[in-house]
Amino acid sequence: MDRKAYEERMAWFTEARFGLFIHWGLYAIPARGEWIRGIERFSEAEYKKYFDEFDPIDYDPREWARMAKRAGMKYAVLTAKHHDGFCLFDSKLTEFKATNTKAGRDLVREYVEAFRAEGLRVGLYYSLLDWDHPEYPHYGDKQHPMRDNPEYKDKTHNFDAYLDYMHGQIRELCTNYGQIDILWLDFSYDKLNGEAWRATELVNMVRSLQPDILIDNRLENGPHPFGSTLMTDDPSVYSGDFISPEQLIPPERLTDASGRPVCWEACITLNNHWGYHKGDDQYKSASTVIRKLVECVSKGGNMLINVGPNARGAIPREYGAILAEVGEWMSENAASVYGCGASALNKPPCGYFTQKGEKLYLHVLEEPVGPVALRDVKREDVARARMLSTGAELSTDGAWTTCWYPDHLFIAYGPESYFTYPLPDGRDTVIEITLKQK
Repeated sequence: MDRKAYEERMAWFTEARFGLFIHWGLYAIPARGEWIRGIERFSEAEYKKYFDEFDPIDYDPREWARMAKRAGMKYAVLTAKHHDGFCLFDSKLTEFKATNTKAGRDLVREYVEAFRAEGLRVGLYYSLLDWDHPEYPHYGDKQHPMRDNPEYKDKTHNFDAYLDYMHGQIRELCTNYGQIDILWLDFSYDKLNGEAWRATELVNMVRSLQPDILIDNRLENGPHPFGSTLMTDDPSVYSGDFISPEQLIPPERLTDASGRPVCWEACITLNNHWGYHKGDDQYKSASTVIRKLVECVSKGGNMLINVGPNARGAIPREYGAILAEVGEWMSENAASVYGCGASALNKPPCGYFTQKGEKLYLHVLEEPVGPVALRDVKREDVARARMLSTGAELSTDGAWTTCWYPDHLFIAYGPESYFTYPLPDGRDTVIEITLKQK
């Protein structure tokens, strides 16, 4: 890997830190999650009724884009095709697409244009699986809806024909929509891994069409951490550009075998499903989203938070309310997220550090008694401390109660350092510490 070229390619991604994932397709109609065809073992005929019904009259990607921008997000990723094989784009290689439904138009094109108009980077998700294609393995496959249907037991498949189709569709996505910033491929399993997808050929084709595109790590599923050779000193051609932990924030920073940081992005749902699920009301609070975003950044990672639009094409109000509150916090504290990463300092007991150059951001999540105490920062190394949301000067003089701890920095966020005050923002109070240059 050309490390310099890699870091240049990833620069906007590590600056952005916060993105929107959008899982949407026919599965929004039964409203029981995006895996419904596989879990409930729907036949092609049973699933086709949703194709015949699909009519997203409320689809407004401009509003989706505005919602993402107000939340402080810098990029988005939309499911152009999920495991069921239904395409939101006008693929010339299948009839199973949005242009052949009552929608009658290319929904991916509208998404791309709307998000670009708001100044957001554009990503497309594409499933390597395809439960609609006749040459994708059926019987005995771990995932396929017909995996245990004896009618398919003796059926043979021309998997190369499927790979030609898959590569062809990815070529369409990389050719017909202008610049695409992220290709989010999902996923490898068992023997369907690496070169089983003709992965080197695929990645070389994608990079020839979109030289600056970022690709996730899910073309491979090997013995390395997160299944990726990105975690080694010898990544493969198809290792991609970033690790994609799902519904998990790594307990610590991710580094390769030489200790160099590896880019990563935690993809996380706002409730407990990716696709719209009418019975799932287990929404994460705005406070949780803020704190988990900060945790990701404090460990050198991004967060891609997911919404599942409903069958009419609208993002449910619950999602919107949460993201609006996140955006309120971001409007005052974004400097502690954008372009920031892990600090060399140990995690403070009260919350997290994020850092960008000489700017050290203390995210106070737990209300202290008296001033905030920091063990790894010395007062003589600090030029100033300010409340990030207001710019107000904060005292680092300590109090008579702190004199026994000369190796600690004490920051008072209230008017008197001796007393205890409620945190100005219970979700995450951010203190900007400017360190003296050495």
